[in-house]
Amino acid sequence: MKNKMGKLVMVTAALTLSASLLAACGSSSTSGTPSSTAKTASSNSGKPYIPVISKGFQHQFWQAVKQGAEKAAKEFDVTITFEGPETEAQVDKQIEMLQAALDKKPTAIAFAALDSKASVSLLQKAKSSNIPVIGFDSGVDSDIPVTTAATDNKKAAALAADKMAEKIGDAGEVALVVHDQTSRTGVDRRDGFVEQIKAKHPNIKIVDIQYGGGDQLKSTDLAKAIIQGHPNLKGIFGANEGSAIGVVNAVTELKKDQLVIIGYDSGKAQIDAIKSGKMAGAITQDPIGIGYWSVKAAVMASKGEKVEKMIDTGFHWYDKNNIDSAEIKALLYN
Repeated sequence: MKNKMGKLVMVTAALTLSASLLAACGSSSTSGTPSSTAKTASSNSGKPYIPVISKGFQHQFWQAVKQGAEKAAKEFDVTITFEGPETEAQVDKQIEMLQAALDKKPTAIAFAALDSKASVSLLQKAKSSNIPVIGFDSGVDSDIPVTTAATDNKKAAALAADKMAEKIGDAGEVALVVHDQTSRTGVDRRDGFVEQIKAKHPNIKIVDIQYGGGDQLKSTDLAKAIIQGHPNLKGIFGANEGSAIGVVNAVTELKKDQLVIIGYDSGKAQIDAIKSGKMAGAITQDPIGIGYWSVKAAVMASKGEKVEKMIDTGFHWYDKNNIDSAEIKALLYN
């Protein structure tokens, strides 16, 4: 009898613990791990559900975007999930996440496309189901998104080109390490830089453009190959956080400190590189603002409110001269 009673107590305790754990999972905002799909929708909470699918998790930039999205979720009393693939090369994985999110019949969806064309058919499915689509950071080659909350990447990269010209005396050879040639951000940052050099700086020659998938190690190897292949090189533009740090690593390993490095984004490694003098400066976006506006616009669109077709979240140049200013410090993330 004692054994039976003991077993009954153990079973009851286990059931109670399981119920407690399940209850703890129910919150106003869930965050996906890099490889997970969002498994906790808002149907249980009764609040509008907005999945936010980013391009990745590996950079501090995306954590800052997540912070902004969660701020908006709290302010507008909606449930969000925030997720992305392990790397920004996993287009198929991101498409799977988008499909899984749509299967949950969300109120709206925020999406940062790794491939500006690959997702169009699923976004058309969302439109047909009256699910508003909000683009953020990276747009798609379609008019389906109600709006896109993003930096004007072409203008920002043009400013980076002007700064490069200024630092190298407006003459000589330069190269680019870009995160990809499929996303809107990759294309626009590359083209914005290249077009500005051609239009405004005729004595500067672009000798190479390589694509490192935003991966620091791959970008390091690519930058080393560029440097070794072009002994007269004066500077390299790294078009996102991983690309820029890869360039810094390459320059450090090859002891080519005379090369001018211009970066993009503003995570801790770039901040440190600028403060140490290894990087001349970089473009900072407003990732918290991007995340915030992606959710705010999704809420507005779901209510039928008017949303501007493009939400420009802004950008700034920063270097060792202004990195500690109040304006810039608010846009940096660690």
